[in-house]
Amino acid sequence: MSATTVGPGVRETAAPDRDGRGARIVFWVAVVAVGVLLAVLTAAIGSRSGPTNDPLDPTSPTASGSKALVRVLEQQGTDVDVVHDVHRIGTGTVFVDDSAGVLAPSAARRIARTVPDAVLVTQDPAVLEAFGLDVQPAAAIESTATVSTASCAVPAARAAGRVSAAGTGYTAPASAGSRCAPVGTGADRTWGLVATATDAGTVTLVGTTAAFRNDTITTAGNAALALGLLGGTDHLTWYVPTAGTADAAPTLGSLAPPWVPGAIGLLALVAVAAGVWRGRRLGPLVVEQLPVVVRASETTEGRARLYARTRDRTHTLDTLRLAAIRRIGRALGLPRSAHVDEVVRRAAAVTGRPATHVGAVLVGGPTTDHRALVDGAAAVDDLERAVTSAVSGAAPRASRPEAPPAGPTRADRAPAPTDDPRPGGRP
Repeated sequence: MSATTVGPGVRETAAPDRDGRGARIVFWVAVVAVGVLLAVLTAAIGSRSGPTNDPLDPTSPTASGSKALVRVLEQQGTDVDVVHDVHRIGTGTVFVDDSAGVLAPSAARRIARTVPDAVLVTQDPAVLEAFGLDVQPAAAIESTATVSTASCAVPAARAAGRVSAAGTGYTAPASAGSRCAPVGTGADRTWGLVATATDAGTVTLVGTTAAFRNDTITTAGNAALALGLLGGTDHLTWYVPTAGTADAAPTLGSLAPPWVPGAIGLLALVAVAAGVWRGRRLGPLVVEQLPVVVRASETTEGRARLYARTRDRTHTLDTLRLAAIRRIGRALGLPRSAHVDEVVRRAAAVTGRPATHVGAVLVGGPTTDHRALVDGAAAVDDLERAVTSAVSGAAPRASRPEAPPAGPTRADRAPAPTDDPRPGGRP
């Protein structure tokens, strides 16, 4: 703060220093600029096309990707075409990778009607029904064990011999088609491969997706299974449905009117503006020295108002009784740990009142109305005054016997009667 001298010994405070305000403005401008820069960089990086960590991504060299399988297929003469639109699906084998579960049932029915050789990866019951598969996803299988497929009716699975069981297990009745790669026994048995006939040809549901991953494709017969299912023709269409397209199932965002995102953004800005406005309205923080000393009268009045507002008469009278018990015990010389029964007995002894009466005053029962509250408070106050008077000696104690007079009485000091008529009664 700057100051201006207006007279001898008098200084008048001038306008606030603008340097501090300017520094704060620069700081917040820098924060906003950094936030905008980070948002732009995030959007730019996210919009780049390239390998991702998505499961079975044909362009990803990561452990969960399938780039190794695509390379081997291309080396064997199979042309692999990765598409995201159902209208771009060509001839030959079609691998439908719906690992994200976004494929619309209508697109799935179109593929089932037109594709003669489809290999499907999905856990969406609606998509399974659209392909005509009488199966249901049961559970995720994370075991690293392998299962036998030597007796499977699917040629690629039978040639593999053994495949990894990791992936998804499906429950399927015998009428669902050719079932392979069983896991479990009895009612808990699930299947990793299910092949069934469609109107256009055959669809093979693959739950043992470990056979397509980069990190497990070389395990057991995984490579033979993957190459046998996807490399049977000269052309492979690797179809990956994308959220937000016409092939994807509708989401809550797509069903909402187009003005909803703008309205949500506007409401967010209003909320931020309201927070800034209310925050500035409160003013600067005030530093208060702790602990804060509160007068006992204020605490008592506050608690009394709370009890009166809730009509808790019993709690109110019990509070008065507890305080009276502590004061009476201290007046009688009892320790703080003394039981209430001991306080009642000693108070009854010094006041000469029955112990049952003293106990009813200090302990009592529920308080049903205002009259009972007033009478109970008056009885507690009267008992406390009686104990204080008895202890201080202002009133005789009932247990103390009355002592006889210490000296002669006035009658004893009076002269005895005499028959002597002379003055003084002398003989």
